[in-house]
Amino acid sequence: MTALLDIRQLNAWYGASQALHGVTLRIEAGEVLALVGRNGSGRSTLARAIMGLVRSEGGLHFAGHALGGLRTFEIARLGLGYVPEQRDVFPTLSVHENLQLGVVPHARARMPRFSFDDAYALFPVLRERKRTRAGALSGGEQQMLTLARSLLGDPDLLVIDEPGEGLASQVIAQVAQCLRMLRDRGVAMLLIEQRLVIAQDIASRVAVMGHGEIVFDGELAVFLRRTEVAREWLGMG
Repeated sequence: MTALLDIRQLNAWYGASQALHGVTLRIEAGEVLALVGRNGSGRSTLARAIMGLVRSEGGLHFAGHALGGLRTFEIARLGLGYVPEQRDVFPTLSVHENLQLGVVPHARARMPRFSFDDAYALFPVLRERKRTRAGALSGGEQQMLTLARSLLGDPDLLVIDEPGEGLASQVIAQVAQCLRMLRDRGVAMLLIEQRLVIAQDIASRVAVMGHGEIVFDGELAVFLRRTEVAREWLGMG
């Protein structure tokens, strides 16, 4: 059976410095995979490699399409969404204008699963501030905006880098609610965290990165039993 996202022996570089070393990883349709690891382990680099934002070599396929050589907007049109750690809102545009930019034309013959009403229902504060410039939003509001904007691209798989970073616990709970809704609607996710903060209630599988490699890949329940993995590669316990 072909995986939705199939990564095989992927290497990636920043200039002359190699950051990924033979990464192999699969995500099935509708699956939520948590990718955890210390800072500098290669998690964000893998996300950028998937989206064509860093130089990479190796097998990289999404929904049967080879991603190598494609530009980021072409990858997005295949149904792959990306929520970067830096959030990357357009600060001079309003909240609603940012959401409009999230709508991606797809070749897929189906009605979109997500609407502006969905985005505003998930994050009511965005409806209240729909005419506010995005640069005036708080960090938590910008994270909500970035997530909502990605929904309007109707992704089959969403790559989310550190969704709870720097957010208050109440906002993290709202973000987690959004991700559960996505999972329940059949959206697969690669959920990147330093530790299992949000992912422990959403993901079914965990992969651990260390030194640019996958050092563990297994079911969440198995990972929770493998305390030596968390201790060595995450500094937990």
